[in-house]
Amino acid sequence: MTEESKHKRSTSPTKAVLRSLATFLLATLAACASGWPVCASASQALAQKYTCVACHQPAVKVVGPSWREIAARYGEGKGSAAQLAASIKSGSSGKWGAMPMPAQPQVPDADLQSLAQWVLDGAK
Repeated sequence: MTEESKHKRSTSPTKAVLRSLATFLLATLAACASGWPVCASASQALAQKYTCVACHQPAVKVVGPSWREIAARYGEGKGSAAQLAASIKSGSSGKWGAMPMPAQPQVPDADLQSLAQWVLDGAK
């Protein structure tokens, strides 16, 4: 058996798929860590999935404050993503006027953290 045939035999289609998947996941994680737009689109998708966009928009107040207003109030060291995520989960009243923010306990903590960080990073 030649060295080439041994290599072909040990590389099954399943292993190739797993390698490709692992490479993709590592690239995605690296992109998110660097703030690449992949993460922003993922968080925009989360904002749509959990209907945040019904009350919040990038630069215009609708029912609740815009993403930009939230980032200005809580970003740049004034608050953490964990604090904002907790506020989203528990809801609030009186922080932005008379309209209360309903609690969002159905949103998984990991998604809350992603959304909060996305907002603090400028929702871009």
